[in-house]
Amino acid sequence: MIDSNIVHSALKAQRSYERRRFMIISVLALILLLSFVFDIATGPSMINVMDVTHALAHLFGFHLEVSHTTEIIVSNLRLPIAVMAVVVGGSLGVGGAEMQTLLNNPMASPYTLGMAAASGFGAALVLYLGSLGLEANVAVPVGAFVCCMLSASLLFGLATMRHITSGQLILAGIALLFLFQSLLSLVQFLSSPELSQQILFWLFGSLTKASWTNVGITTGIITLCLGMLIKDAWKLTALRLGEERAKSLGVDVMRLRMKVLVVVAVMTATVTSFVGIIGFIGIVAPNIARILVGEDQRYFLPLSFLVGAFLLSSASVLSKVIVPGSLFPIGIVTAIIGVPFFFWLIINKRR
Repeated sequence: MIDSNIVHSALKAQRSYERRRFMIISVLALILLLSFVFDIATGPSMINVMDVTHALAHLFGFHLEVSHTTEIIVSNLRLPIAVMAVVVGGSLGVGGAEMQTLLNNPMASPYTLGMAAASGFGAALVLYLGSLGLEANVAVPVGAFVCCMLSASLLFGLATMRHITSGQLILAGIALLFLFQSLLSLVQFLSSPELSQQILFWLFGSLTKASWTNVGITTGIITLCLGMLIKDAWKLTALRLGEERAKSLGVDVMRLRMKVLVVVAVMTATVTSFVGIIGFIGIVAPNIARILVGEDQRYFLPLSFLVGAFLLSSASVLSKVIVPGSLFPIGIVTAIIGVPFFFWLIINKRR
């Protein structure tokens, strides 16, 4: 017979742990909100944080005193960029989290599996071909999306083969990363200096082309994908126990693997087609979330989103203040943040 005191103590400890995880998520959501406001406030013309707060409140129907110029700058210029940073950063964090869960490897992410490089190649190829007779702001996202899905399809094909392990999928992803980076370099080599510069700037990642139209498209697709992943939170948590144990619990591992690959590919293709290649968020955010709340997907998934959103929102702020009066490529900022953490992760994993 199991001692009731032991059961009561275990339940009490579990509830305390869950309250702690909920508190961590709440605190990080508050920190993200502060970063979001600072992202709107920073720029070529700095805006007072209180004025930003009043302008945001005015958009929601609260009649607070704010100048017309500030309202226009906030609502039409800076707010779409700030919202896009949150949505893109969060989706990259979630994409990395699910790839790490699926492949049981803390280094896995859409970036390291070649999906982002495929998007970059698609965008560069469309620019090289003269946008195929379409508007550049339409043709570039379409080209990036198509090539990203092509890369993902190759991974899908491997995932359906028997006896393909998670490690082999990661190696295949790295091979695709080098393949598409080489093709991208070839396009840059064949391009004119002006076009090469245009391709290079897009590959650094940029939020400056964010508009309410592409923000709406991105937010809608990411929300739908997140709902599909949250629905399988229990199955993904069980998968962390190992494939054989997950199967014994009734999880169809092959079907789950394919579903997650498709969802993550759609998320990656969507965000990179609008903002370009932004690396390291998909690696850094999930590992921070895992340290804070563990592997339970009910907490791990939302915290990965919040950490990714915070990292990209903070990088957006830094990109505007590093060189006053000019916009520093945000992809470089995320690399500067991510590389030290990447080395720390390698050293920590070795220990």
